[in-house]
Amino acid sequence: MTHPRPGNPAGRMLRQIGADSAYAIVGFPIALAGFIVTLPLFVLGVGTLITVVGFPIMVGALYAARGFADLERLRLPTVTHRPAPRPAYRSAPPGSGFWRRIFTPLRDGQSWLDLMHAIFGWILYTVSFVFTVTWWAGALGGLSAIIWTQYIPHGDTDQDLNELLHISDTLTARIGLNTVIGLFFLVTLPLVVRVAALVPAQFGRALLTGIAEVQNRISGLEQQRDSAVSAEATALRRLERDIHDGPQQRLVRLAMDLGRARQQMNSNPDAARATIDEALGQTRETLDELRALSRGIAPPILSDRGLPSALAALASRSTVPVALTVPPKLGRLTPILENTAYFLVAESLTNLAKHSQATNGAVYVSHANGRLIVAVLDDGVGGAHLSKGHGLTGLADRVRAAGGTLTVVSPEGGPTEIRAELPCE
Repeated sequence: MTHPRPGNPAGRMLRQIGADSAYAIVGFPIALAGFIVTLPLFVLGVGTLITVVGFPIMVGALYAARGFADLERLRLPTVTHRPAPRPAYRSAPPGSGFWRRIFTPLRDGQSWLDLMHAIFGWILYTVSFVFTVTWWAGALGGLSAIIWTQYIPHGDTDQDLNELLHISDTLTARIGLNTVIGLFFLVTLPLVVRVAALVPAQFGRALLTGIAEVQNRISGLEQQRDSAVSAEATALRRLERDIHDGPQQRLVRLAMDLGRARQQMNSNPDAARATIDEALGQTRETLDELRALSRGIAPPILSDRGLPSALAALASRSTVPVALTVPPKLGRLTPILENTAYFLVAESLTNLAKHSQATNGAVYVSHANGRLIVAVLDDGVGGAHLSKGHGLTGLADRVRAAGGTLTVVSPEGGPTEIRAELPCE
């Protein structure tokens, strides 16, 4: 597994300063244009509501605000470092009439939030623009004072800042004071520009993406619920099938053998003894099958000693040599997280032994940045995928039910990597 190397902190800071400055400077004319376009349209529409013409004009204001909102959503991630999803706007059903299409945006809450952002957002963007330009001008102007100060006319009656501060009125003093001021603006530039960009960005995010984030969260929870139900149903069906095809059939035969042995006890003791020996063999085979089935249920070692010990037990039982790498300080995780990681490794190692034709395998576990990453690799023939009807589909549902994602990379000819990322915050 590869992990991204952290970038240079100085480089990240410079890039962020540039992104914040561009956001604040470009945001001012965009916000001003949005205000100039949407407010007159909205006021004109309200003023003419008594006539039929007012409604289309108001809808035009809402659509104009939506266009500026879409533009702002494209700019937000550069400052907030978070996705800015577009909400699902209310739309008229196909075949709707003209007035139905006209009134649909008026009943859409997000359209009014877009309009609110267009009408009031320019205030924050104006303040952000002023602070950003002021700090850049102060930093660049102060640090370049040694170049331009000597060319500024200075009469005997002129009074500069250094004189107001009771500093000597010399060229060196003026250059020194302006340089100190420039250094102050330069040192505080990252913080000031960051705050100047974040304030309007958070305002925009609250109005323009809040509903979309809630919609995405609800959709994600619904998918997670469906995946949990599907995973449990699949596991239950598999367990029922395995019990019916294995231990249940053997127990029926065991009962028949014991009944036959009882009948043979008096008439043919040797045959009865052979039947009992056969029944004992059936008992051992049944116990072996029950142990195999119990691997699909969380073992006591997982609840008692945690995930590292349970994975070590799985690796030791594997018929293919498996190297296990687990963080030494990996503590106890939530039960659903430990169960999901355990079943992922257990099912993957079962598939590895049965289908991969691999000679070696590996299990990697890492825990960082609020994510638990579990990967199972092998050097087999490949060809594994998440298509419906294959064993890995149930694993994908189980991982999705825990809020994670499962990826399978298994080209024909191998190697294969089954990788799950699970949230553990």
